Amino acid sequence: MRLRLDAKVVSQRALRSVPAAIQIVVGVLVSYSFAHFVLGHAVPLLSVTVLISTLGFARDARPRRVLESTIGILVGIVLSELIQILVGQGIWQIALVLFVTIVVARAASPNPAFAVAAATQSMLVLLLPAPPGGPFVRSLDALVAGVVALLMTALVPRDTRRIAARDARNLASALSQGMASMLEGVLESNEPAASLAVERLRNTQGLIDNLAVSLDSALAVARISPFLRRQLPELRRQAALLAGFDLAARHLRVIARRLYFLLREGGGRAELAELLGSLALAVDLLGESVDDPGKRDEAATVLRELAPRLDPDTYMPHAPVNESVFVLLARPLAVDLLVATGLGVEDARGLLPTMEHPES
Repeated sequence: MRLRLDAKVVSQRALRSVPAAIQIVVGVLVSYSFAHFVLGHAVPLLSVTVLISTLGFARDARPRRVLESTIGILVGIVLSELIQILVGQGIWQIALVLFVTIVVARAASPNPAFAVAAATQSMLVLLLPAPPGGPFVRSLDALVAGVVALLMTALVPRDTRRIAARDARNLASALSQGMASMLEGVLESNEPAASLAVERLRNTQGLIDNLAVSLDSALAVARISPFLRRQLPELRRQAALLAGFDLAARHLRVIARRLYFLLREGGGRAELAELLGSLALAVDLLGESVDDPGKRDEAATVLRELAPRLDPDTYMPHAPVNESVFVLLARPLAVDLLVATGLGVEDARGLLPTMEHPES
């Protein structure tokens, strides 16, 4: 079973890398051909290596990242060629070029892998024999690679929407599992289930960060690519979903912790189970909306019916404070989930009942 699972994971990873692999291969052919046949460079090595390093397989495929990578690597290569012209090759020159390149690359990009790539390219310049054609031939090859990489981002783009959709499904699944554990905790007075909910919801931050990066990348590529521009409306809807889920996850972590302590004290009533059930249904529907946009309307309907009832005096009359507080906590959560359906913040808040006592 383990071998089967590993084989499945490996095959899925390989399949997901196909668009990036095609983009890199096409970019290498174009970059090499231009440097070799148009510029007349016999072995334009850096036109290949720089393009591979610039595009890579990073989740962040934004044109800005590609440009930053190109500039950082190009600066490292130019510095390497200048130092080689001025003082030649040697041990201390290697140390000087490597140090300067790493510092410049770290300034250009927060990604540590980028600094490694830039340092590698600068070492290729310093250690390999100089090609015919005079100084800065390799810098020109690197520039060609950078320009081609930017063109590939627009003209042979990766379908970054799929990456963003996968990240959105992962986040929605984690939130749904956390809600399910909370609901199980209330229905069965199951303290370990509530503890599991706390753990699951605590782990959603990494998934939120992944979705933010992939969605930002998808939006940036779609804006410049004539082939992906039609995806912008759906990507903007996913951005609204991310904004709502991000805030909702923060509220759910607080609710899960309070629920855990409530169950430890022996609390929990039917109204609380009903409240969590309605919120869980909305989260599930929003998760399904990643693949079926019509589910957003269903989630909005659930939340529109729930929001006007969120007053502790009417939803949980005569309940102790440690239980009625969950109704108060559900108010901003319902607003966040309504925002995720596409409703404006003020319109979402307007659905909540007015309360005479202050919310806490």
